[in-house]
Amino acid sequence: MDIRFKSFLKEELTINEIQEAMSEDKITSKELVMYYLYRIAKYDQSGPTINSMLEINPEAIFIAEALDNERKLKGARGPLHGIPVVIKDNIETKDSMHTSAGTIALENHLARQDAFLVKKLREAGAVILGKTNMTELANAVSSDMWAGYSSRGGQTLNPYGDPKLFVGGSSSGSAVAVASNFSMLSVGTETDTSILSPAIQNSVVGIKPTVGLISRSGIMPFTYSQDTAGPFARTVTDAAILLGTLIGTDENDIATYKSEGKSPQDYTGCLDSKGLFGARIGIFNNISENYKESEEYDERLFNNSIQLMIEQGAEIIENIEIPSFYREWNWGVSMYELKHSLNNYLAKLPAYIPVHSISELIQFNKSIKEKALKYGQDKLEQREEISNTLRDPEYLLSKIEDIYFSQEQGIDHALKKYELDAIVFPSYIGSTISAKAGYPSIAIPAGYMESGRPFGITFAGTAFSEDVLIKLAFAFEQAAKCRKPPEFYKV
Repeated sequence: MDIRFKSFLKEELTINEIQEAMSEDKITSKELVMYYLYRIAKYDQSGPTINSMLEINPEAIFIAEALDNERKLKGARGPLHGIPVVIKDNIETKDSMHTSAGTIALENHLARQDAFLVKKLREAGAVILGKTNMTELANAVSSDMWAGYSSRGGQTLNPYGDPKLFVGGSSSGSAVAVASNFSMLSVGTETDTSILSPAIQNSVVGIKPTVGLISRSGIMPFTYSQDTAGPFARTVTDAAILLGTLIGTDENDIATYKSEGKSPQDYTGCLDSKGLFGARIGIFNNISENYKESEEYDERLFNNSIQLMIEQGAEIIENIEIPSFYREWNWGVSMYELKHSLNNYLAKLPAYIPVHSISELIQFNKSIKEKALKYGQDKLEQREEISNTLRDPEYLLSKIEDIYFSQEQGIDHALKKYELDAIVFPSYIGSTISAKAGYPSIAIPAGYMESGRPFGITFAGTAFSEDVLIKLAFAFEQAAKCRKPPEFYKV
């Protein structure tokens, strides 16, 4: 079937370019939605079968038509008016789509209300186009499960070359959908590496914000301490626009109250092409031999990134020390909080859902093991064996240690000691310490290895330093200009 679209839709476009075209009647939101649905049909669900999308919003075209009509009658609400966005399958939507976190047990779960961030998207005029595949239960099922796999959705592929190429953490579908141009924007979630890793692996921009900047209400939980949603986009500008839309104080998420007055409402004011000039950037070169020898590291590209920052006027401090970086972290927080938070979430689900606890989920999976247990469920079973109370001394000590060693003896220590604006890590190796601190990071493309595999760097900072990180990342992006679409795009 040969479907013809307006010629400029063949290229990767930005929010501002689309808004300009819409204002000049060159394109409508309806046509844009149809274009993405065509690409999903042709490349995601057939052809190379990238498989990043788990569900499509059956009302997307109607929503786009309504927003087109509103634009004619009243004008645009803002930069996201009529712009399609896809969201991870652990984020609730009150519509015809399900929220399952990739599990078969929850494949018929219809949420009673929109997640807070989904309300913000709808208010901004975005079109929720669909839900993305993810590592099942945010990688809480099996230690053998391949990233990007869910029993409900199957395996998401990395669009850059070899189908066996690592696709990144649990928000893989959200990153791949943007990289593959199945949507302009997407929203993922992270506890540890789940935004930064797939952003790096799929050559897109991913922002993991400070915990509490974006409300977690309406998101299936993994931990209380580290969970956050965050944007994916192909440019820092688009990611900044989406981030500004998602933030806000929510009475149903107490963590958001600490963010009041600490962030700009519009992050586009931070987009300065000369933002690296005069900035003090600490480079984390203390890389383990195992990582140096891994397929994820490229010394040439990392050194090129450092040189580019120097050329842009940044003051580079190499070989910075982070005292706690290689400590043996205790994983008690995620172990205990997952059991407690997920059990609470499941217990509140409607009666028609077949599981209301982790124990019931384990038994349900066993009853359909041919479909649900391709990789087993040892992680779930391990968590079932631990206490379901958060007064356990192992948990409490782990929580205190995480905060102390990731903040005072971690990120904040390095920032203060070297008087830094930010720290730069190769790839996403700084994700764990930033995640345990609840601090922000931005992953950004930094080139391609000889094999064609994407490489990137991560800017990290202290709490609510998103404005600084966006400024630095934008300046780097504008100087590097290295992102390329995946090859199948040209088919």
